[in-house]
Parts: sequence; C-alpha cells; structure tokens
Amino acid sequence: MRILFITSSRIGDAVLSCGLLDYIAKHTPDAKVTIVCGVLSASLFEGYPLLDELIPLKKQKHNKHWLLLWKRVVRTRWDIVVDLRNSVMSRFIISDKLYTIGKHVDKSAHKVIQNAEIMKLEDVPNPRLWFTAAQLNTAKALIPDGKPVLGVGATANWLAKTWPSERFIKVVNWAISDNGIMPNARVAVFAALGEEENARKVLACVPEGQALDIIAKTDPGSAAATLARCSFYIGNDSGLMHCASAVDIPTLGLFGPSYPHLYRPWGENSSYISTPESFDELIDYEGYSSSDAPCLMESLSVDVVIKKIEDWMRSKNNA
Repeated sequence: MRILFITSSRIGDAVLSCGLLDYIAKHTPDAKVTIVCGVLSASLFEGYPLLDELIPLKKQKHNKHWLLLWKRVVRTRWDIVVDLRNSVMSRFIISDKLYTIGKHVDKSAHKVIQNAEIMKLEDVPNPRLWFTAAQLNTAKALIPDGKPVLGVGATANWLAKTWPSERFIKVVNWAISDNGIMPNARVAVFAALGEEENARKVLACVPEGQALDIIAKTDPGSAAATLARCSFYIGNDSGLMHCASAVDIPTLGLFGPSYPHLYRPWGENSSYISTPESFDELIDYEGYSSSDAPCLMESLSVDVVIKKIEDWMRSKNNA
C-alpha cells in the first residue's frame, strides 16, 4: 500500500497531525508512506517507521511549489492520499481514497479532532513522535543521565504570546526550590534560532551546575527527542509545546492571544492556563497590528501559574 500524507508547514500543526500517522502505522503496518511537509518541520518525521520518502515543500511564488510537487507524485498510483492542506493538487493525482478537509470537519474543534474527522475516524488518535538513532544520541548529549530535568520554553514566534522572561524566572526558581515541584532539578532552556534573547535571560538565572543550554542547538526533531528526556515542561503556546505534549511528558502551555480550544496541548498528560482575557479581547484595542504587537500576556500572573501547577500536580498524584 502506498500512502501520500501532506501535512502542515508549521511545526505545531505538523506535530498535531502525527496522530494520524500513528493510526496509519498501527492499522497498515506494511504501508509505504511519503510525507510532504514544510522545510522546518521535516526533521520531525525522519524517524517515522513507515517512511518511504520525505518531501520538504519549500514555498515559492505563485504557488509554484504545488506544481512541482504534482510533477513529482503524479506518476504514482496512490492507495490513500491524506491532504491536510486541502490543496487543489491532491485532486489531480490518481488515488483510491482521498481524505481532505470538507463539510464533515468541525472547524471549531481542536485541531487533533479535526484531523481525525478528516480521515473519518471514530476514535481520536493522540499525536506522537518517532526519533532516529542520531536524534536520540543528540538528545542524550544535550541532557545526560542524572537528576530530573525541568524543560522551559520561554519564547515563541510572536512577541504578543510570549510570557515575560522575568515571570518564567520566578516560576523556575520556585519549581526547583525545596518547596517546589522539582527540588534541585536541572533546568533545560529551549529556544529556536532567532529567539535566543529571552531564553538566555532565563538560563542566566538558573543556579550554577543545574542549567542545560538547549538554545538554538538543534533542529525540531532533535529538540523533541531532547524534550523526551525532561520530567516536566512549561512554555508558551508554540511548536515546542506541542512537541513536549507529543512525547508525553507533563506539559503546561501558557496561552494569551491564541485559541486554546484549537491549540491547547493535547493529551491526558497535558494542561494549559490562559490570560483572563480571550484572544479577541486582547487584540481589541486601537492601533493593534499583528506584525508589531507588544506582549499581551501581562495579565497572567506568576501566582496564578504556580497555583495551576500545584493544583494540577496534586490532582495527578491523587488520580
């Protein structure tokens, strides 16, 4: 069986689509799967056990990238095409089954649920990730065996949804204190290339001997493998947050100008906390511009986040 799987160019959405890949691996273990994704997210799929070909799709002017992809895949007769991008191209290749976004998909539901509805699945498969030996070796080098590790994602690709670094510092200092959830733990600070400044502020405040620098050190796949070596993760709404949730470590996402009902971290081992105001309320002010909006997370206090962690961990321990 030959399957063409076209997923998002954005890291978070790409991770959330991995539940479908897990479903495919479990129900058609002999299939050969070609995965089409964004260039940045490609490393997330390198370890997929049924991977036949990985096609990173680089965006070009006038949607030329879709034409180039069509030329590359049109000669194959596909048993199944899963097109989460809802591209016109997928209608012009030969396939026995085409799954794509239609009227049967509830666009107000979480993206994981939407993905399951695209393939008309009754049960919603949880996102998960797979790693190559090289990625696992990188992860072990970055986080050697030792004391438990608190993972921190203090950055995001948009300033407006980036909680202030000084508040991350306060939560980290509490978490690794004698009264915190991870006394004397190591702290791994993660950030992508171009997001180093706020991350380094947090890293600099971790006690000597407990800091682990994972700032602009890896591709997304190796970063996810490194997250799997952490015991807890706290971070802004980002692709990194979804990676942490997909590797099934306790994950707390911090939300402000984004939609938790669509993008909260998915899974029983994940939770989130939001600003008192909704996304729409936060951006409802004169002069708002998405390109240069300031931090819109100021109303989410340190005390509220700490209480959320304490209550959540207490409920997990009593479950």
